[in-house]
Amino acid sequence: MGTAARLPLAHRPAVHPPRSSLLSRDFRHVLDALQAGVIVLDSLARVEEINAPASRFLELPLESVQGAPVERLLGADHAMARLARTVLVSGLSAQESDLRIERRHDADALVDVAASPLFDHRGDPNGAVLVLRDRTLQKRLLQLENERERFQGIGQMATGLAHEIKNPLGGIRGAAELLARRATDDKGREIAELIVRESTRIAALVDDLMVFARTDDLRLRTVNIHEVLDGVLALLSLDAQAAHTQVERSFDPSLPEFLADADRLTQVFLNLARNAVQALEKTGGKLTVTTRMTLDHRVTTPEGRLVPTLAVWFEDDGPGMPDDVLRQATTPFFTKRVGGTGLGLAVADYWATRHGGALHLSSEVGKGTRVRVTLPLRRSEEPVRPRGEEAR
Repeated sequence: MGTAARLPLAHRPAVHPPRSSLLSRDFRHVLDALQAGVIVLDSLARVEEINAPASRFLELPLESVQGAPVERLLGADHAMARLARTVLVSGLSAQESDLRIERRHDADALVDVAASPLFDHRGDPNGAVLVLRDRTLQKRLLQLENERERFQGIGQMATGLAHEIKNPLGGIRGAAELLARRATDDKGREIAELIVRESTRIAALVDDLMVFARTDDLRLRTVNIHEVLDGVLALLSLDAQAAHTQVERSFDPSLPEFLADADRLTQVFLNLARNAVQALEKTGGKLTVTTRMTLDHRVTTPEGRLVPTLAVWFEDDGPGMPDDVLRQATTPFFTKRVGGTGLGLAVADYWATRHGGALHLSSEVGKGTRVRVTLPLRRSEEPVRPRGEEAR
């Protein structure tokens, strides 16, 4: 039986694959497969198309905005709307970096927006396409690295303080106790007892600060996040400051159990709950605690295994914080509350970070404060680290 002669490679006829292009595919599926958000506008800056990533960024489905002006997406004052209008008028591409997108059900996002004009067959502008690239995780990773260095510096400072302060402080307290016992009048005894109390308070502050110097491993065990939160809210209900605070739970019952240090998470959530109660103490108000799976953020093990995350929100409708206070809120010993130590948010941030998670704080004067804690859903004792790029 004969065998067909094999032609040299250079003389073989070209074999073309079946024609496949955007024209022969479902354009909607192509747009949704992109990691970047895409918004297509017509000549009047009305929304023609919006893909799935853009819908997630904006928390807006296509059906609710199709045919609406671009200002409907984020407001007429938002830089993205102004950028789109500028491109439609000029016919020239333009871009903006680090635009903030406020979201109701998730942490605010930071995006880079590139806008390019679309032209008709005569070459006249008849629309625009906006491409949104999410920079939130990149910014968060940079923030986590800065926090790691900050905690390391605080830990070194705490170690030095513990040695330089606690030893002489013990002598001061001992001498004050001796003076209190030997005092012959009430005034002398009162002064000595004040020295004892203040020495004890300073020693306790140093102990609290020492948390940043610890390198102990977390005591991981299987945890039900809602049991931890219920325990925290039960403790909160015993606090006299919480008498005028209405607490509302919005828990996702489908969340699985995961590995975490329940004691440290209790410390995180109790600090956040108490901060909210203190903000509401004078006026009263509502504290809403929410749990949910997060779709926009994953972490990965050193072996490359993706780990999904859950988020816990503490949201109050109190007076809120101005920007200058918000920027320093997690700095140890920074506080605007009389009698406060300024360590509550700093410690919560530290233990959330030690879990491989993150704490995000947002606030607006007159509109309350929202704290989001993101935690990896670890099922084994593999260490986790923040992923360098968003997993889709």
